[in-house]
Amino acid sequence: MSPADLFDLGLLGVRTRKARAALSALGIAIGIATLVVVTGIPASSKQALDRQLSALGTNRLQAAPVPDRDPPVLLPAESVDMVSRIAPVTVASAVADFGQTITRSDRTAPGDFNALAVLAARTNLLRAVNGTVRAGRFLDDAMARFPTVVLGSVAAQRLGFAGLDPGRPAQVYVGRRWFTVIGILEPVPLSPDLDRSALIGWPAAAQWLRFNGHPTRIYVQTTDDQVEAVGAVLAATVDPQHPGDVLVSRPSDALAAKRAVQQTFGALFLGLAGIALLVGGLGVANTMYISVLERRREIGLRRALGAGRGQIRIQFLTESIVLSVLGGAAGILCGVLATAAYSTAQNWPVAVPAASTAGGLGGALVVGVLAGVYPAIRAARLHPTEALASV
Repeated sequence: MSPADLFDLGLLGVRTRKARAALSALGIAIGIATLVVVTGIPASSKQALDRQLSALGTNRLQAAPVPDRDPPVLLPAESVDMVSRIAPVTVASAVADFGQTITRSDRTAPGDFNALAVLAARTNLLRAVNGTVRAGRFLDDAMARFPTVVLGSVAAQRLGFAGLDPGRPAQVYVGRRWFTVIGILEPVPLSPDLDRSALIGWPAAAQWLRFNGHPTRIYVQTTDDQVEAVGAVLAATVDPQHPGDVLVSRPSDALAAKRAVQQTFGALFLGLAGIALLVGGLGVANTMYISVLERRREIGLRRALGAGRGQIRIQFLTESIVLSVLGGAAGILCGVLATAAYSTAQNWPVAVPAASTAGGLGGALVVGVLAGVYPAIRAARLHPTEALASV
């Protein structure tokens, strides 16, 4: 018999027993679909997170005084200027919390606080934290000298500002003085404390609210390849006399940790996919073994008509491989569709690693070979007389 005839004969069991073939392939399909999903969804999430990290910037650092010290640590007033002179630093900015409160009205009771901070801010703050203005404008060299304020997204909501009307200037009450609201910020992911803050110009805070000029948080932007080097000298630059009183952090580390957690869970789910694939392979092996028992008469008749053991082995091995490959193809299709649907629902880019699809199909082929070897050998060992007599 030619190879084409042997292949066609191997498909005989699949064509004549469609329901059993479908159920056998289903086990493989579930395993491969699980494999594609548990690699595709983390890959899509990783790509979305990488985009977020790139947009937010992994090249940013923050410096702040160590909390819970008595007396409280004060950073030097000139610390921001000293940090800006570090060679790889591209932007150095700062804010300062100097204990003021903000309300919508001067009639608000003294103890009726809204948990919003009033911060003195440098004019280049948005560059340092990658912030954007939702309405109005941010502080510039001119506005920073006048009693004007820019509200964070949460602060604007709590004070009742949905937007700004240029024709009707809005005001808030800060430190027993009226300040004009000139802008509202979009949320700042890397510095959520700014969302709950009202930002006043550095010189205006000194002139109108007796600000002493000591920053409470310094924001630093540098080049990607110099982040560690700048971080190593940042504390000593901020406060050369007491570097131990300065806490240096990297805001994007939290997002990077989130990605590491997702990769850990991805590895766990990949193991579960392997178990599902193993169960599917056992299902195919069981089907092929039962098929050999049910088709002993066919095997005996073919042997009596001159079919060799090799041809019998190829027939059953081909059937096992076809079942597994069909299940693998269906599993890949279902896995890709499920990954695309979930990623689209999460507003992530769809990313299905080519290695997972190729590995899934290759895994299905391997499972088909392994699952069919023993049944094929058992079928080939049947003696024609014994096979026909047992029916």
